[in-house]
Amino acid sequence: MMLTAWSCFTQLQIDFLPVWLVLDYVSDFLYILDTAIKFHTGYMEQGILITDRKQIYIRYMKTSQFVTDIVSLLPTDFLYLKIGVNVPIVRINRFLRITRQFEAFDRIETRTSYPNIFRICKLMLYVFIVIHWNACFYFALSEYIGFGNDEWVYPSTSDPGFATHIRKYVFSFYFCTLILTTVGDVPGPVREEEYLFMVVEFLIAVLVFATIMGSTSSVIMNINNADAAFYPNHDLVKAYMKQQKLNKQLESRVNAWYQHLHINKKMTNENQILQHLPDRLRAEVAVNVHLQTLSKVQLFQNCEISLLEQLILKLKPQIYSPGEYVCKKGDVGREMYFIKEGKLAVVGDDGVTEYAVLGEGHFFGEISILNIKGSKSGNRRTANIKSIGYSDLFCLSKEDMTDVLIEFPDAKTIMEEKGKQILRKMNMLDEEAAAAADQRWEEMKKNLERMEAALTTLQTKFARLVAELESNTVKLKYRLQSLENETEGWLVSDDDDTDGGFSA
Repeated sequence: MMLTAWSCFTQLQIDFLPVWLVLDYVSDFLYILDTAIKFHTGYMEQGILITDRKQIYIRYMKTSQFVTDIVSLLPTDFLYLKIGVNVPIVRINRFLRITRQFEAFDRIETRTSYPNIFRICKLMLYVFIVIHWNACFYFALSEYIGFGNDEWVYPSTSDPGFATHIRKYVFSFYFCTLILTTVGDVPGPVREEEYLFMVVEFLIAVLVFATIMGSTSSVIMNINNADAAFYPNHDLVKAYMKQQKLNKQLESRVNAWYQHLHINKKMTNENQILQHLPDRLRAEVAVNVHLQTLSKVQLFQNCEISLLEQLILKLKPQIYSPGEYVCKKGDVGREMYFIKEGKLAVVGDDGVTEYAVLGEGHFFGEISILNIKGSKSGNRRTANIKSIGYSDLFCLSKEDMTDVLIEFPDAKTIMEEKGKQILRKMNMLDEEAAAAADQRWEEMKKNLERMEAALTTLQTKFARLVAELESNTVKLKYRLQSLENETEGWLVSDDDDTDGGFSA
């Protein structure tokens, strides 16, 4: 980029020669340093980082990149001794380093958290470079034709307003921007060289315009696809509400809920977004995002990490709007909830009286899904829970909770004990019924153990019978085989006697 400017704006070569030389050789030093670092940079092979120096050397020296790196470092500057330092074109081999720039862009794009913004910035940089190169060529062509010879070329430098270096570059950049963007009128060409330059510029303009439009459309499409993956489609819901003629108050609540999702970047479909990751990697991502929140819940504070990991994968995020009931007293409980953000109120049947306010780290609904023995409410909700503002909750279904606790019986016992303590405080635990249920459970366990022991005995006896049957079958087979052999001997002797009688 700077080499082009130095080559085309000849006056810069005279006025700022020391600056250009320093910049050139600092760049050469960085190129040499980059090549040296490349000899010590590991590479991935089948997902394994290779750090062995010998393998790194061999692999790097066999690549085409090594050839371009070496060619770009050839000391072509020695030609200055013969043709002079005002011919910077001898450093044209440094352009081969541009492949490293593309490689850097690719790595940044895959690692940045904002790939679409980076793509737009990269596109604008490419456009700027193209205009810069054309501006340099335009000024060089104007100098070749003669400044001020016609309206198309750069004005005469004898005019003080067009004699400064900044005006020369800015005017040339502006002139080429008008041509390439085709948004402004420029003087018509007069000479053959000018016509040829304009034709090339128009062809580049068509290519650049198509590239910009295609890339911009791709970026916008990626943004829309990302929004569609993260957030539910609001347009479909709005069309549905309009078609069904919902009342304005309810429609406003729905629109406000969607607006809250987009403004605060809330997602309700994390499981679908991460579904293509391997199970273990998906668990690690979910744990990294939600473990801190789940560990604040008193119910899980003494549980082992593996249990929390299993529970996290079962959690489903839900967002409730202001005034919305999460559950009502007497409803059948099929889920328990954990509060991630927001506040919820425990209210009376009138929906106004507040008995308590639940905040981040609190949970509720565990009584309904733990099946605690002796609970007077059974699996019914014992309170009305209403969201005060927008509240982010995690929902855990009864089926998922049961599946996880099967593998962690100790944790199940701890949770049931905590649930009993809560019921005692609420005077909702029937101790006699709980004791009777425990006694029935113990009796069922004993009966089950007796049945298992009887089943084991029956299996043993059945196995013995099968073994005796197989043994008797083998013995019977041998006896039948021996009888058949004896019978065949009798038949042979009878045939011999018959043949002798006929020959007499």
